[in-house]
Amino acid sequence: MAERKRYLLRVDPKLYEVLERWAADELRSVNAQIELLLTDQARRAGRWPGHGDAAPRGRRRRLDGREISHLDSGS
Repeated sequence: MAERKRYLLRVDPKLYEVLERWAADELRSVNAQIELLLTDQARRAGRWPGHGDAAPRGRRRRLDGREISHLDSGS
């Protein structure tokens, strides 16, 4: 496995608590959760190398992982 870049990140304590609960819900470490969120956003923004442009609009996902279309009301 490639060496990981170490980086000190300062976050608001309330945000850390949210990340901690979210990570626990998905059986990840806080570090893995942050990396997942940042990678997902880099892909969506079309900035992740080798993954083309942002995700197509019709392929978005809810926070629970289910796919939604642009016509979905969000319920």
